[in-house]
Amino acid sequence: MQQIGFKVGRILTKTGAIQALRPRRGGRPELLSDGGTKAIVREIDRARSEILVQAYSFTSAPIAEALLKAHRRGVKVAVILDKSQKTQKYSSLTFLTNARIPTYIDDKHAIAHSKIIVVDREVVITGSFNFTKAAEEKNAENLLIIRSKELARPYLENWRRHRDHSGA
Repeated sequence: MQQIGFKVGRILTKTGAIQALRPRRGGRPELLSDGGTKAIVREIDRARSEILVQAYSFTSAPIAEALLKAHRRGVKVAVILDKSQKTQKYSSLTFLTNARIPTYIDDKHAIAHSKIIVVDREVVITGSFNFTKAAEEKNAENLLIIRSKELARPYLENWRRHRDHSGA
């Protein structure tokens, strides 16, 4: 197993659970106290070229709106959702497709349980944090924001594999 180093890691928890990945070279995980949604929106707002999302549950209006803003400023945005989002109340699926953001449904798996965002092929956002209000306000969740082109590469490849077997 190859260890992958990264420059900056951030860990975030608002309601209790903490899991951390300590960087191999430089940097230390930073505990953020302003909530996962704000941290995700901040990273989306910083995007310059591309945002790729894989989400199990996606009902967060602030995250969906940030993706729309990025799309409107010329950032390539694409989203893969679990098949449950086709019938989920308050799902962002309709909002994203109405905004003409490429959105795919991963129905190959029993559950497409990923919670991943790759920004500009160098920032990976992942953890237990679903992109939902409940994750922000009620659940014990964790979120990592990792800045590493080396680590982003396999996440990007994974995103493409899932897109290739997902339907629009």
